[in-house]
Amino acid sequence: MTGTERIAKRFADLKAEGRAGLVTFITAGDPNFDVSSSILKQLPAAGADIIELGMPFSDPMADGPAIQASSQRALNKGASMIKTLDMVREFRKSDADTPIILMGYFNPIYIYGVEKFTAAASEAGVDGFIIVDLPPEEAEMRAPVENAGLSFIYLTAPTTDDARLPTVVEHASGFIYYVSVTGITGTKSAATQDIETALKRLRRHSDLPIAVGFGIKTPEQAAEIGKYAEAVVVGSAFVNKVTENLDKNGNPKDGCADAVLGLVRDIAGGLKSGSPATV
Repeated sequence: MTGTERIAKRFADLKAEGRAGLVTFITAGDPNFDVSSSILKQLPAAGADIIELGMPFSDPMADGPAIQASSQRALNKGASMIKTLDMVREFRKSDADTPIILMGYFNPIYIYGVEKFTAAASEAGVDGFIIVDLPPEEAEMRAPVENAGLSFIYLTAPTTDDARLPTVVEHASGFIYYVSVTGITGTKSAATQDIETALKRLRRHSDLPIAVGFGIKTPEQAAEIGKYAEAVVVGSAFVNKVTENLDKNGNPKDGCADAVLGLVRDIAGGLKSGSPATV
């Protein structure tokens, strides 16, 4: 099964269940490799339907303070692209079904070598990529990703107008990621009515599933947005839970992983108990 097929199957299963999916974001290697890998392996059982795994980078300019700090913690503990792929490879030994999307920035991929990295990611079990600083006009990764049967997921935002949208979605695959607010991650939330209106506009341009992210922190928020979107993305809330469970030296306390997974279960439960998606 290719990465694109695995993502499509997951959204088909969610549609059959009549609910929106939960997309969880964690940063690879935060707060260290072992705890991060433990969280990753347990995410599906806690309720994650799709996993975004952040590739640590020294200058994550689109991310808010929480995710910036998580990247720095991971790098301080020796995180690397090779270790991130090792984490995916280990995950795939016990889970062949849950899609994993690598999310991050182009610079580390460029340094690694685009074709070499894409091939290594595919071999490890990655299903797709969100590269936040690589707009659709920059096509360096498009051919290698498509040739490997993986998905390239593009971001859209409230500022993406009808003239721009066709360009953004033309080469998108897997799903569309709708950034529900302008600005950086984890700092504010959008009004549900605005999201509903935006998703109706997006669906005039693409038949792909839509995942809504940025600013979603509670089960109640997730359940409300899940009425309109095929998936809800939560990231900073989980990263903040890691931060809350560090000691004064920045090392994880006992139960750090359990605290993150408990919040995943709470938000997944909110999605499953809310009204069925209307999409």
